[in-house]
Amino acid sequence: MPMRPLTYSAAVAATLVLATYIAWFTSDDPQFNPATFEAEPLQIHIAPFEEALTLAQFRNGLGEIVTILVVDYDGETVTGIDFADFGAARLEDPFQVLAQVDKADLLATKDQLKATVEISVERLLPTGPPGMRHIGIGTNFPEHAEEAMSDSVFVFPKFGTATPSRTSVAASPSDLMDYEIELCARFDRPISSLVDFDVAVKGFFLCGDFTDRIALLELADFDNLDSGYGFSDAKSGQGFFPTGPFLVVPDDWASFIADTRMMTEHNGQPRQDARGEEMILDFRGLAQKALGDMSAPRFYFDGDFFKLTPEPYIAPSTTLMSGTSEGVIFTTPRRHDYIEIFLAYLASGGPLSGKSLSDVGIPVFVENEVAGGHFLKPGDVVTYRSSTLGDIVVDIVLDDEGG
Repeated sequence: MPMRPLTYSAAVAATLVLATYIAWFTSDDPQFNPATFEAEPLQIHIAPFEEALTLAQFRNGLGEIVTILVVDYDGETVTGIDFADFGAARLEDPFQVLAQVDKADLLATKDQLKATVEISVERLLPTGPPGMRHIGIGTNFPEHAEEAMSDSVFVFPKFGTATPSRTSVAASPSDLMDYEIELCARFDRPISSLVDFDVAVKGFFLCGDFTDRIALLELADFDNLDSGYGFSDAKSGQGFFPTGPFLVVPDDWASFIADTRMMTEHNGQPRQDARGEEMILDFRGLAQKALGDMSAPRFYFDGDFFKLTPEPYIAPSTTLMSGTSEGVIFTTPRRHDYIEIFLAYLASGGPLSGKSLSDVGIPVFVENEVAGGHFLKPGDVVTYRSSTLGDIVVDIVLDDEGG
């Protein structure tokens, strides 16, 4: 007996519902992006003086900023020689302090001087420069570019002041807060050309970058990440720029950075592991890219448009960041997200609703990610570590204003 049309339609509908459910139920739901890790554990050490000078600063009881040459670090206590012992005056700018000392004389006399300073790492000042504007870098490590589905390196302004290596960042359970580890550079002079870059004294430090993924989802143009939308708002929150304890000035910056290793741990679990040599553009290439994108106020932040930097150069108060490596928390929507987004779109009236698929889809995806509970939340600890740049420990605390 032939199947009646209504019975046939019901069977087709049931099959479609079942297939949709199976596709939804069997979809993967990763908690973070995987990363590759070196076999050997990362050991923090101080670079040999012959290769690089490692500086740290703190404020003494008189309110003076003391700059020291670091000789040892055990994870809690920094041991060093006060630059005043080499005849240098106490100044705020570490490059100006360093300029008062001849490195050859320093190397010749260092063994005759005893380490005069032992200071808790918690007392050290931020190594980032004092400015409020920094140059952020997007997708400059190949695997992270693949995670973000980006085909180019891009720049954006990051707003905010540097914080020290022991600090906290506020988040609420309804946030999608993500971590990123980066290498950072600052300079002893304005950089308006590659000639300036080549002759400048360069200091490198470990830095962290945090991302409000909801702001990024709501504002970014994912078809054109270089458009400048979303990244400044997502990465310029309070405390989103922690910096490591040490400013390292190497003799050969390129080989030093290429060999520098950095790792992220989230609640003790390794999440990111990379070396500077993996960067698509090195710091010279990043400086060149930044210098070529300073004329137009095309970067959106807090309801207005800004140039990459206030001046047409990289100021000594500005950080040049490296971008981060693979292993961040955020992952692109999965099959189950797309199914729920499409069903929500149909339920809202589809094309007749006047809403785009993105208008409906982003809140659905955000809700799914918040429910997953795998982004940073109060009580978490994020640790950034580097082979020669020290470490950063960030406590994630409750954002009372965020709920």
